[in-house]
Amino acid sequence: MFSKLVPLNRETHANLKVKPIDNFGFAKGFHIASLMVHEFARAASVYPIVFLEDKEKDEFRPVVLLGLEAGENLFLAEDGSWNASYVPAIIRRYPFALARLGEDEDQFTVCLDEDSDFVSAEEGEPLFDDEGEPTGVVENVKRYLGEMQQMEVFTQQFCHFLSEHNLFNPLNMRVRQGDTMRNVTGCYVINEERIYNLSDKLFLEIRDKRYLAPMFSHLTSLSQIERLAKEA
Repeated sequence: MFSKLVPLNRETHANLKVKPIDNFGFAKGFHIASLMVHEFARAASVYPIVFLEDKEKDEFRPVVLLGLEAGENLFLAEDGSWNASYVPAIIRRYPFALARLGEDEDQFTVCLDEDSDFVSAEEGEPLFDDEGEPTGVVENVKRYLGEMQQMEVFTQQFCHFLSEHNLFNPLNMRVRQGDTMRNVTGCYVINEERIYNLSDKLFLEIRDKRYLAPMFSHLTSLSQIERLAKEA
C-alpha cells in the first residue's frame, strides 16, 4: 500500500496538500485486508472474516477476504471504485498511518506516503497553515488514527483470548467455483461448537468483555466465502 512512508513534518511538508480518496487503485493487488473487532458487524454483511496466524509472534489477527487468490481483489471495479457498502478502516486511512517511535511501544507518530497520488503541492486541503501549524485535516487524521490504535489493542486482546482458550480451528471449506469444487484453506475460524461447550463462568466472561457480538458476526460472515467463489 505504501511506497514511501515518512513521518509527517511541518518543515518538509509545509506546502503539501491531500485530497480525498476517489480511486482505490492502490488496493488492486490486495486479496486480504486487516480488520478490527469494532468493524466486524458492518464488514460481515459484505466480506468473509477469518483469522491468520503469525507463528513468529505467536498471535492471530483478523482479516477480510477480498479474493480467494493472492493478488485478487474482487471488490475493486475497473474505474477504481469500491464495490461494497463498507470499506475497511485500514484502507480508508490511506495515505496516512501510525508508526512507532523507536523502541517505545506506546509512542507513535503520524506518517504519510509521499508518493501517493492523493498527496501533492497543487491539489487538495493543506496539511499546515501559513504559520506552520497543523490544519484541521491533520488533527482529524490524528484523531482517526488514534482511535484505530485503541481498537487495534482491543482486537489483539480479543484474539489472544480466543487463542488462549483454544477457540480457533483451521478452515477447510469446500465451495463451488464454476464447474468445479475447491478447498478454501490457510486461515482460521472460531469453532462454534466449542463456544457452546464453554463453562458458564467463561461464557459470562466473554459476554462481559463484549466479545460475543464480534464472535457471531465472524461466524455469520463465513457464508460470504461462497459468494466470493461465484464472483471469482
